[in-house]
Amino acid sequence: MFDSPSNEELSRTLAEPEEPIIDFSHVSIAFDGRPVLEDVSFYVNRGQTLCILGRSGVGKSVALRMLMGFLKPDEGSIRIEGQEITTLSEEGMRAIRKRITMVFQNGALFDSLSVRENVAFPLRERGDLNEEQVQELVDRLIGLVGAEDVVDVLPSSLSTGRKRAVAIARALAAQPEVVLYDEPTTMVDPIIARHLGDLIQRLKQKLGFTSIVVTHDMRFAERLADLVLFLHQGRAQFFGPLKGFMASQDPHIRQFLALDAYVLPSELGDSPLVTRA
Repeated sequence: MFDSPSNEELSRTLAEPEEPIIDFSHVSIAFDGRPVLEDVSFYVNRGQTLCILGRSGVGKSVALRMLMGFLKPDEGSIRIEGQEITTLSEEGMRAIRKRITMVFQNGALFDSLSVRENVAFPLRERGDLNEEQVQELVDRLIGLVGAEDVVDVLPSSLSTGRKRAVAIARALAAQPEVVLYDEPTTMVDPIIARHLGDLIQRLKQKLGFTSIVVTHDMRFAERLADLVLFLHQGRAQFFGPLKGFMASQDPHIRQFLALDAYVLPSELGDSPLVTRA
């Protein structure tokens, strides 16, 4: 005979699914009367990577700025692990920003500080580490992003791709639960874009980060995404698994994928456009 399950086991079995770490619900925002996002909903579970796709100007980065509290929605709810953030004061948002960090397009590094000092900055701000511990963590983070050869260099001397790698290291120094990436492959060559994609994927696998990546680069998204949010004219045209997005017959999605299938030659000249392999 089988033993009857205990009350504790029944409770675990019947427990509700884990609440998403990020939950956008019917969010709208307009600038100067012009709708930017309209009734947009999506969620991200812990450890997942969401890629937000769409053409320029459809509000992809606006969603990240609302998550950070830099913008407030006109309507809708934004919840972080069940906590509504749209009504939080700036002080309340500072606590949220200890758990969620953002890697900006320009890296947002301090120009007057070396790579080492940039990565050390958030560690020193914590105030609970001695200098030996700070330097040990800095070396570990710089090694993680492959920037060991530029530790004493100022950001102005770095390429765009290197700046973003260092910005990721500095973001990780804050020990966040969620990392937001705003167009990480813009203005970098395909080799650097692949390196950044490998880095973001490795961080997910090793450290279990939850990530949201805003990008227009479908190749990049294919390598990273568990979930896809596709924005068209400010609305969520698709939200769901990557496989479903790739198979969608929505005409706007098919057009986006078709245009992305073409790449310019590496050098200008008479070479024709070539399709993605």
